[in-house]
Amino acid sequence: MRTKSTNISVSGRSFLFNVLFVLINLTGLTLITIAYHESFSGNASLFKSIGFGILALSTVGLFIFRGRLMMANVARAVIGGLFIVSGLVKANDPLGFAYKLEEYFEDGALAYRIKEWFGAPGFSLEFLIEHALLLSVIICIVEIVLGVLLIIGGKIKLVSYLLVLMMVFFTFLTWHTATCDSSKKFLDRDVYALSNPIAAVKLKQAEADKSIKIVSQNSEEIVVEEKKQPQCVDDCGCFGDAMKGSIGRSLTPKESLWKDIVVLYLGLWIFIAQWLIQPNTRKQNIVFTVASLLVVVFFSTIFSWYFPVLFAFVGIVGSLWILRIGGRAMGNYFGVSFFVTLISAIFIYFVLRYEPMKDYRPYALGNNLVKLMNNGEEGIYQNLLRYVNKKTKEEKLFDASSKAYIDSKIWENTDWEYKDMVQKVIKPTKLPSITEQFNPFISIADLSEPEREMEFIRDFIANNGVDIIRVKNLSSGDIYEVPSEEFTLEEYTPEYYQVLDTVRTINPEVSEINIRDYITTADQIIVITSKNINEANWDAIERYKNILKEAKKAGIPMVLLCSVSREDMLAFRKKYNFEIPMFTNDEIELKAIARSNPSMMVIQKGIVKGKFAHRSTPTFDWLNKNILTKK
Repeated sequence: MRTKSTNISVSGRSFLFNVLFVLINLTGLTLITIAYHESFSGNASLFKSIGFGILALSTVGLFIFRGRLMMANVARAVIGGLFIVSGLVKANDPLGFAYKLEEYFEDGALAYRIKEWFGAPGFSLEFLIEHALLLSVIICIVEIVLGVLLIIGGKIKLVSYLLVLMMVFFTFLTWHTATCDSSKKFLDRDVYALSNPIAAVKLKQAEADKSIKIVSQNSEEIVVEEKKQPQCVDDCGCFGDAMKGSIGRSLTPKESLWKDIVVLYLGLWIFIAQWLIQPNTRKQNIVFTVASLLVVVFFSTIFSWYFPVLFAFVGIVGSLWILRIGGRAMGNYFGVSFFVTLISAIFIYFVLRYEPMKDYRPYALGNNLVKLMNNGEEGIYQNLLRYVNKKTKEEKLFDASSKAYIDSKIWENTDWEYKDMVQKVIKPTKLPSITEQFNPFISIADLSEPEREMEFIRDFIANNGVDIIRVKNLSSGDIYEVPSEEFTLEEYTPEYYQVLDTVRTINPEVSEINIRDYITTADQIIVITSKNINEANWDAIERYKNILKEAKKAGIPMVLLCSVSREDMLAFRKKYNFEIPMFTNDEIELKAIARSNPSMMVIQKGIVKGKFAHRSTPTFDWLNKNILTKK
């Protein structure tokens, strides 16, 4: 059994040389990462050559001069601080991270790799979907605990194994995201109960489509094999919505992959030096605490949220305090792990009961919804002709209108063959922060009294109304409704038709009313959102009802957005005697608006002035005093 060395110093054989080798090693790692970024494709070969060269030389130097411990210590401070920030950012919105995990657990997402690699078309991860929130919480807490233990030097052998295993998993996850091809096909196997309407559809499809195969069938179910396209996840969710909400975009899948490769590389230095690392001395505790807090400050600045600095300080200093005064029961690294788990769990419990402490989503307090609906940018693309050399398989791309293409006369060269047209991305399309998924509407046929009482709805009907002349056929007794612009006495002569009356009705070509623009332009409006009213916590219903009553008196519109059927809406309204105008919106967008179910927003001219989880719903008097403007 190997034991930890007590004679290896951080300096190794030469403090100066090892510091130099560490800096060169990190520089090489940086150059390699840059080389694989598309922004530096023109100098990629140069960066790769230099990067791999100095990385290899500095690694050899670190081994010769026994600088492994120094490199491992640098990695501990960097990864420790990063893990605390990364874990806390995800813990800030555990539901959002759970939604991302659910995407990966969908049958055509991560599972398709296993189906493809191991020839297991029946493999599925969908059973994990119902446990996504629990897994989200566990991953966040483990990440934070590992970060603190790395910094204070606790249980390094166990921590190094867990660190490498976690980073191998995350690297695989981001590799899958970066390389997923939605145009590809994989063999999938599903089981459908015969009582499921889909079973009948699959049986019918199998008769006409040879790619769909009925593997087996009995009196209760059928087993179907078919080729499907993968469900590619376009954002790994590594930092939740933090990067998107702070710098305007998330890491691309490829950037996320390289981020994980870099962290895995640094983690391997800790792993190979685990026998040399001992619990920190008091002096080392100060150095590691300061160094890791600087890392936390760096990322907190990027994310425009400095609570992680306070949390990291409490977590690290509190852990050192536990080690000092915890006694035999708690004064050890298991006691430290319990302490960090406890403070992390308390934080997660708070945000799950209310809303994320830092809201990075487009509907955050203070955001201008109109601006976020219009901050998208059109992409710039170039269509290129792709030619392939029949002998060498070399590829060349040409702009059909370019001088280079015309001068090359490649189409006359029998060694080259035109393959297809490819599209080069000059500038990718950037979708607006708030897309068309925010689209609250109601069908004309579903309009009820609460909606019809709204001034906006009344004006909409008036502006989109048509006059209908009702006429009666004197011979048959049939009554016809004729648009006024189509009515003529020549066609409907008094001899054969009797004009009964003229009624005002909505244009039959208008099938629904959308209140998206109304919500974002109203002087002020109160909006309740619920991703599912049947699963929501309506303990605050009496307060909502009182707000609706007082808002009507004050002339302030109030609406409820949800994603259930109209029948469920009417049943909800009847159950709670809550006569609020109700509109339909996509459930995914409602999840983005608020994590709390239900939640309430006050919007004034498109700006979110108030946002409240159901557990913190204020009274109307408080709203009137602190947020609402007087007419």
